[in-house]
Amino acid sequence: MDEVPLGLLLLALASLICCSAFFSGSETALMALNRYRLRHLVAQHRPAAIRAQRLLERPDRLLGVILLGNNVTNILSTVLATVISLRVWGETGLAIGTGLLTVVVLLFAEVAPKTLAAIRPERLAFPASWALSGLLFITYPIVLLINGFSNALLRLVGVTDMEADATRLSREEVKTFLHDSGRHHMESEQLEMLLRIMDMGAVVVEDVMVRRQELDMLDLQDSWEELREQIKTCPYSRMPVCRGGIDQLLGILPLRRIIGRLDEEAAGSQLIEENLQNAQFVPEGTPLTVQLLNFRQNRGRMAMVVSEYGDPMGVVTLEDLVVEIVGELADRETLLPDFVHPQEDQSFLVRANVNIRDLNRRMGWLLPEEGSRTLNGQILDYLEDIPRPGTSILLGGYPVEIIKTDENAVIMVRVSPQLGSETVN
Repeated sequence: MDEVPLGLLLLALASLICCSAFFSGSETALMALNRYRLRHLVAQHRPAAIRAQRLLERPDRLLGVILLGNNVTNILSTVLATVISLRVWGETGLAIGTGLLTVVVLLFAEVAPKTLAAIRPERLAFPASWALSGLLFITYPIVLLINGFSNALLRLVGVTDMEADATRLSREEVKTFLHDSGRHHMESEQLEMLLRIMDMGAVVVEDVMVRRQELDMLDLQDSWEELREQIKTCPYSRMPVCRGGIDQLLGILPLRRIIGRLDEEAAGSQLIEENLQNAQFVPEGTPLTVQLLNFRQNRGRMAMVVSEYGDPMGVVTLEDLVVEIVGELADRETLLPDFVHPQEDQSFLVRANVNIRDLNRRMGWLLPEEGSRTLNGQILDYLEDIPRPGTSILLGGYPVEIIKTDENAVIMVRVSPQLGSETVN
């Protein structure tokens, strides 16, 4: 190479360093592409996105052609740097040339292009995909040979599938993805609704039903005057009807059918029986998503929840499922008196038969939801006994004092602010 001008050698070395930077940056850019955005662009038939997707489907071939090109350019760069060093500094210049080349390659062919590619992957990956696809076509036999040896080594450690794994996310990972992405692109209420919908598959009707102890029912053993007054003051559009208790359920009464006939002279309990609809029954473990489809299929709005033994446990309505998606339809102040009574010392008197999940959602608390679904059940599971009034325990960091009990259950408790927090939401 003595006849080759020094300027031409320097130009060739600079070109090789640029090629090395291209291979280094394209590797990082392609691997850093957002897979979900890439699929979106592929669905829009973007040629560059389609080509990049094809390359990423076989990462062994993609990395093979990139590393082949990178190593060839780096080896040639070393040869040229050696020739230039010998010509400029002589035998003593080899160390100088090696050191300078190392710094230049590190800065301009590794760190800088890879950093840029990590920050702006699409700007580099899509143009690079055209060049890499062509280079892969040209060098395919060599890449195939190299991959054959590397894949054989991978099989020794149990890796047999060389195609990239599909991007699979768990429910919690999808929720995290929605939370991180959605907060920049949608209203907080919309994001909250999406997250609630994600939770519906993990929540069952037992978690949201109105329990039999709290159920407002029409008992045909009561007098007509009592039934009429109960119907007039009912805030709901439907009511279960029984004869002697929920275990003797007769059906569901749509109140709109009889609300205008309650004061007729001939009106009586037979008016209720004539307008009954058959009750729908659902197992206690039915997911909310399934029950929502059941309501749509059966055109219903109310269903009886039964245990594994067929015993009625409560009622779930379409409104209960809507609340799970959009949140409470009334403001918090109107909900607190139902089962929570705030005290001057920032504690709350709470009915112990309340559903813990409902309590957490309405109050913003973090009481444990694993195990028993009611506050009473959690306390009994914790103590393994019926506690006396005045007994205090710690549930999820919240001091809980037993206020009232009966022979087999806790009736009322006092919940104080969580330890380490100044207020309770």
